[in-house]
Amino acid sequence: MVQIKEFRIVMPMSMEEYELGLSYTIMKMEQQNTNSKEGVEVLQQVPFEDEKLGKGQFTSKDYHLQSKIPSWMKGFAPASALTVHEESWCAYPNSRTVIKCPLFSKCSLTIDTVIRPDNGCSENAHNLTSEQLAAREVEIIDIASQSRDYWSKVISAPNVDLTAFKSQRTSRGPLLKGWMDSCCPVMTTYKLVIMDAPIWGLGERLEDCIIAGERALFLACHRLCFAWIDEWYGMTLDQIREMERQTDLLLKKTLKKPAKAGSKIDSKRKTLKEEIVAVGSCT
Repeated sequence: MVQIKEFRIVMPMSMEEYELGLSYTIMKMEQQNTNSKEGVEVLQQVPFEDEKLGKGQFTSKDYHLQSKIPSWMKGFAPASALTVHEESWCAYPNSRTVIKCPLFSKCSLTIDTVIRPDNGCSENAHNLTSEQLAAREVEIIDIASQSRDYWSKVISAPNVDLTAFKSQRTSRGPLLKGWMDSCCPVMTTYKLVIMDAPIWGLGERLEDCIIAGERALFLACHRLCFAWIDEWYGMTLDQIREMERQTDLLLKKTLKKPAKAGSKIDSKRKTLKEEIVAVGSCT
């Protein structure tokens, strides 16, 4: 059974600020979660152009996070076989991410993101069909909230109380009850998660597990994006891109793995259309 869940994450910043802040936050979280044995390996970062999304950046990554895999899942194969591969097409303010695991080759997980300058009130930001809307479940994530589920503990992000935090550089915060209805500036990232695990006896449990993991990651990442606003506020996109290049080199060095073939900028560009066809063949 295909599960469709839309997460709406309201942020106390402009869309322009969010583009910088999210990139900075992802880089810092990757550095904090990478060591000589496991972590994030950036394989490729190249420009792309697609009929639907337009122009943007294609990124390919491997996540070697064996210690974070639930114990019940490790029973199906060695933890080393559970490396997760991610491909993302970002043409801000829209993007698509496809996540795969070789062990579960029949499964498909896609995350479509639409960003709008509102407080989560767009009822069909992804232009879904009536059939998809009927199957969709919507959850608004409050970044001022905290979660104590399995995945939140595994992610182990720094714990910041956003109901008490106030930015020194922007004077934004603290995020008190009702903040999403009154803050300015404000924007929302609409993340549509579509998970299909057609595995008899395991599919539904795997789908629930993966979606819960994505929710926890969304919450942790966006909480830190605001908590670290004084670190990235005022930076330019060019500065962020240079940091990404430096982070790529640092992660490769930390994992002690050489750059893989195809990681050069002039390598063959993979289009989003090709990936959609590949995903469709797995469902």
